[in-house]
Amino acid sequence: MMGIKRYLKYLVLGGILLVLLGGGWWWLAERRPRVRYQLEPVRRTDLEVKVVANGTLNPVTTVLVGTQVTGMIKKIYADYNSEVKKGQVIAQIDQALFKARVDQAQGNYQVAQANVLKAQANLEDARNDYRRYQTLWQQNLVARDDFDNAYTRYETSRAELRAAQAQVAQAAANLKSAETDLQYTTIMSPVDGVVVSRNVDVGQTVVASFQTPTLFNIAQDLTKMQVDTSVDEADIGKVKEGQTATFMVDAYPGRSFTGQVTQVRLSPQTVQNVVTYNVVIETENPEFLLKPGMTASVDILVTRRQQVLAVPNAALRFRPSAPADVAIPEGSHVWRLDADQRPVPVPLVTGLSDGQWTEVLEGDLTIADQLIVAQISGTDAAEQGRRTPGGRRRPF
Repeated sequence: MMGIKRYLKYLVLGGILLVLLGGGWWWLAERRPRVRYQLEPVRRTDLEVKVVANGTLNPVTTVLVGTQVTGMIKKIYADYNSEVKKGQVIAQIDQALFKARVDQAQGNYQVAQANVLKAQANLEDARNDYRRYQTLWQQNLVARDDFDNAYTRYETSRAELRAAQAQVAQAAANLKSAETDLQYTTIMSPVDGVVVSRNVDVGQTVVASFQTPTLFNIAQDLTKMQVDTSVDEADIGKVKEGQTATFMVDAYPGRSFTGQVTQVRLSPQTVQNVVTYNVVIETENPEFLLKPGMTASVDILVTRRQQVLAVPNAALRFRPSAPADVAIPEGSHVWRLDADQRPVPVPLVTGLSDGQWTEVLEGDLTIADQLIVAQISGTDAAEQGRRTPGGRRRPF
């Protein structure tokens, strides 16, 4: 009996030992890192290629109103945001000195005209003397010297008349110049529009020298605006006239405005070795929401494809860490799992890409395929990889 009991005891202990060893082996096997894969599906989606740039809003037509004369601003008839019409007086320069110059020029003109009359009378007197001495000389009644002197006086009178007539023309030009300067003291709007900026005040002296000073900045039509954008040289080849553009401004968060590329200017701008080109985008502004000087974040639509078969760009970048049992093809390819859960490559011919998804032009793929975008090792990591950002488990 004692032998049987001892045998049973050893048997129970052996069974317990086997259970413990089997459980430990199972636990260790489960804890060993296992290669898992994060998958993303092939899908049909709309793809858009855009050129991103920043720009500044400006009126389509802006007129800088200046002055061609120097003087003190006496009156201002237009201020910021004033609506003005073509020919409307918007400022007045003090006219006192200019009126005095007109009066002086008028007086000089009249003196010149009087000198012409005097020269004409002298010429007539010299002509009569010359004719009289010519008759007497032909009759040998006067000396040749007297005849020559009469002829000289006659020619001199003719020259004096021409000089007097030239002085009249000069005085008339000076009078016209003085009258023109007097007219320039009245500053008028050259166009219909809105005063965007006023750069002078009453009592301020403006000096017109080599560069005309700007008094007012008038926007001709604020219902039409343009965005002057700076596009990097790497993207300028994609931009063409007629392309659609959308932009946003900080004043209206979440609201998008639409415009059209109307001009791609050829003049480059280089700042700190960065070359950009100015692309002009015109937009409608019927509600006057857009103001000159606003900063705009612009997206220029280069091309759009609707409902194309596309793969995530992460799948195109994925490469297995362990050597694959199959030959890796050259060119673009993605990886998916076969029936034995092993990664196999799928060659592709790709097309348009928006940075996140790439169009598939040729390849053995359908929207039911799951593609490998990342490789995850370990039970916990695999469990995390099986979950989508929304918390759902992702199939492997």
